[in-house]
Amino acid sequence: MDHPGPPQFVAVGDSIQLAPRDPDPEVDYEWTISEAPLASETTLGDNAVEQFIPDVPGRYTATLRTPEDRFDLTIRVFPSDRRPTGEGSGRVGRSGYSGYSGYSGQSGSARPFESGGISGSGSGSAALGESSGEGQGRPRIRLDGEIIGEEAVITATVKPHPDSTRAADEIDVEFLLDDRNGITESDVTIDDRELRIPLEVIDDEARVHAVAIGDSYSVADSVSVDRLSGELVTDGGVAATGDFAIQRLNDPPEWGTEVKLYEIYVRGYAADDEEAETTFEALEKRLDHIEDLGVDCLWLTPVLQHDGAPHGYNITDFFSIADDLGEREDYEAFVEAAHERGMSVLFDLVMNHSARDHPYFQDAYQNPESEYYDWYEWQDNGEPGTYFGWEFIANFDFTNLSVRKHLLEAVDEWAEVADGFRCDMAWAVPESFWKEMRERLKSKDPEFLLLDETIPYIADFHEGMFDIHFDTTLYFTLRQVGTGNQDAEAILDAVEGRKRSAFPDHAAFMLYLENHDETRYIVECGDEATKAAAGALFTLPGIPMLYGGQEIGQRGRRDHLAWDHAREEIRAHYDDLIALHDEHPSLGFNGDLQRIDYEADSDEVVAFGRESEAGDYVVILNFGPETQTVSIDKSVDATDLVSGESRAAEEGLTVESVAVFELEE
Repeated sequence: MDHPGPPQFVAVGDSIQLAPRDPDPEVDYEWTISEAPLASETTLGDNAVEQFIPDVPGRYTATLRTPEDRFDLTIRVFPSDRRPTGEGSGRVGRSGYSGYSGYSGQSGSARPFESGGISGSGSGSAALGESSGEGQGRPRIRLDGEIIGEEAVITATVKPHPDSTRAADEIDVEFLLDDRNGITESDVTIDDRELRIPLEVIDDEARVHAVAIGDSYSVADSVSVDRLSGELVTDGGVAATGDFAIQRLNDPPEWGTEVKLYEIYVRGYAADDEEAETTFEALEKRLDHIEDLGVDCLWLTPVLQHDGAPHGYNITDFFSIADDLGEREDYEAFVEAAHERGMSVLFDLVMNHSARDHPYFQDAYQNPESEYYDWYEWQDNGEPGTYFGWEFIANFDFTNLSVRKHLLEAVDEWAEVADGFRCDMAWAVPESFWKEMRERLKSKDPEFLLLDETIPYIADFHEGMFDIHFDTTLYFTLRQVGTGNQDAEAILDAVEGRKRSAFPDHAAFMLYLENHDETRYIVECGDEATKAAAGALFTLPGIPMLYGGQEIGQRGRRDHLAWDHAREEIRAHYDDLIALHDEHPSLGFNGDLQRIDYEADSDEVVAFGRESEAGDYVVILNFGPETQTVSIDKSVDATDLVSGESRAAEEGLTVESVAVFELEE
């Protein structure tokens, strides 16, 4: 389709990557700046993929020429003093290039930071996106639409940064029309926070994008007005009227916000099964355990051909199932068996690199004449680009159209046999690739789920890229609380940090205590803290995720699961929490988090409210070893919904690890 995609928003001096979509490596592409502010001297080079770095604010048009067509792309450039501030901010178009060196880490582990140290998002006030001065911070925006008479009316709702001194009505809104739809500003009417499009000017669709502008500009939001050609299947993000439907383009699929995730480390999860003919058969035999646990979305670590490292992230063939796991038919049989049990499956998508054992890299290494030499980044010493000194992988060069085409074909291949992708090292891949991938997938299946692993998290990744984000801030904070390095109330700061980091309210987050890259929480923090932290997963806003074995007290990070040594009290605790989460929707994605006044003798205790139309609740977590009595300023039924027991005491409510109470009217 060649066109480079939706309009872009950027600040002077920042960088975005421009690239043709669905690229043909045999075609010549040429970029030029066809319109720019008078004072601008910005130019583009002769490559098919270019970095655009504007020098003055205003509107630019970047034009992509192919042998058969010409495509214009609008870029809105803001002054450098409007550059987004705080963690989770900034342009990510420069990602995809190895910029970290000297880190001694494991290949296959996508951890820029070790837990227990200063971990980007989550360490201190700046990591939570807090403002550095009065009125600072990114605002947030949401677009909604409806058909009124003969017009589509798009309305922007603006919220200031939580620490801003500005009121919402003091924040500007700027709309941009998508260049691909052939609708210009002369066709529409814009009045402050409202844009109106006459239905008669819409051919197939009209996409509208907008940012809020205060001290800096927001993550953009987008809607599409679609002319209907047949029956429309509506979801939570689609509003249909007559011959048109209006769709919010950045909402996660509704099903993805309702699931409980479960990560399976494929080469250790069922390794005790000596009778199964393949690993996939052994995993399928464990589905009864998983179903009984109550989780309903499975993330499998990589299942593609690899270099022998058991984690599977060093891939040697992006189109073949790993020989040590089984055949493609075995993988598909596992997915079908999961679907029969009402479970969805996420495919672990590795796009940043290949293994150094990949035949293309083997041909290219120290061979500039190789047809694959330009597929990879190279250091001055002749070694491939990589991160953290990982010695078994080599970073792809995304300025090479053959690389992009190869990886997009792999995306198409595996999207057919998965319900979504968990995208490995998302922070290390250019945003232009992710944006193309999202539109490519969503055009075929709007319900396809995209989960990013980004450490620390980046708010801009919710702009036309991903549905759900690893909540790395909460992960790190739960570790700090569990080891006694922070007060328990810090977990509320962590959740509120999402807004301070400029994520829009419709962004979704995956909550986790551990995964295949991390020491087990129970090992680092102990039993008591683990039970409280588990409570946090199932009572804080987000999508809870368990790492296989977490529910039985497994202590080894990537060891074979010790099924024979499962700890029943740990399993029972997770059973209670999952049942609680299922029974009370207010504890899930759609419930609001409310701070409440409470008193306790320990800093290892935190209390908070969860509210929605489905009911109002008070949650109390105790990370310490001793039962605590907590007084709150709310009137609640003293029956703990986790244990079913009364927690009433003379001075308040008693809490061992997790307690949830229903608010009395």
